[in-house]
Amino acid sequence: MHYLDNAATTVVDPELADICRAAMTELFGNPSSLYTPGAKSEMAIDKAREQVASTLGVTAAEITFTACGSESDNIALLGAAKKAKHWATNLVATGFEHPAVYKTLDALGKEGWEIRFIAPDAEGRISEQALLDAVDGKTGLVTFMFVNNEIGTMQDVLGLAQKVRAKAPRAAIHVDGVQGWCKHPLNLKNSAIDSFALSGHKMHCPKGIGALYLRKNYKIDPAFCGGGQERGLRPGTENVPYIVTLGAAAEKYGSTITRRLAKVKELNPKLRDGLAAINGVIINSPIDASPYVLNFSIPGVRSETMLHFLESKEVYVSSGSACSKGAASHTLAAMGLPPERIDGALRVSFCESSQPEDIDALLQGLQEGLATLARKR
Repeated sequence: MHYLDNAATTVVDPELADICRAAMTELFGNPSSLYTPGAKSEMAIDKAREQVASTLGVTAAEITFTACGSESDNIALLGAAKKAKHWATNLVATGFEHPAVYKTLDALGKEGWEIRFIAPDAEGRISEQALLDAVDGKTGLVTFMFVNNEIGTMQDVLGLAQKVRAKAPRAAIHVDGVQGWCKHPLNLKNSAIDSFALSGHKMHCPKGIGALYLRKNYKIDPAFCGGGQERGLRPGTENVPYIVTLGAAAEKYGSTITRRLAKVKELNPKLRDGLAAINGVIINSPIDASPYVLNFSIPGVRSETMLHFLESKEVYVSSGSACSKGAASHTLAAMGLPPERIDGALRVSFCESSQPEDIDALLQGLQEGLATLARKR
């Protein structure tokens, strides 16, 4: 099997799966209980909080555990909007956000907020100046991505956040960091970023665990009500086994970011060169995008058709964001690309276990697919 859809989800690390299984039976106590089994669970959560915090250069007290990156985004956005509603009138975002962000903003727009989306250019890049120009004294929230999930475009989130803070000191600043966490180095200590979302299943954990960084002394209004767990921001009995697993993933992969990134930086150019040799292929990811993600189009061949042909060869890629379930790419549409290029788009996404042989299989599958589909037309 040649699995090249790691931006959708990653294979669960067997070592992490063992840690999760052990926690399910050994850490069964409710962390809110006052007796010893509960205290053991609470201590395990505290350790995991420290492990996740260390990957971002922040303190354990600034980490809130959630069910996923999408929930983290929702808590951050809804909480910031509720807090600012008495003085702010608009929210600013990059125009190629993940559905967890842009659909939440759309919902806030229906409540009366003015939503200012800054579209990427045809190369998939966001103009920092255009985003800053959209920010004013009535901006309650500015949100932008660390790594775009469809084409891999990277933002200088630290620098951009600093510029936003200088122009709008009261605005909350949120970053969707799901595709960049533990893949690209990032230290949030003393940064202007107020909140940062991350997800475990993009880093070899089971699906169903994520976290939200909230800067010390930065307060948002809770989006949910319940028993007060996670400082009242994400109430509900904590998922101890998955939290422990996320902590273990943070410790294992947080220390190898540079080495894993160097490996992927060798794979990405190999794929780019191979695609350049295939007639009609157009690469959509900018050259300075994250090497973990490469998006390209074959105009005239629907992505779903090619995706299933590749599947028959046990090569697995995506036609866009997995959360969109095959719908036309929101990101490519925001870039203003023509329909035939959007309809023929595929996304490849690597992880540290990806091999050159996976790229060879993909390129061969594309060549065979083009020849086979051409005969059928």
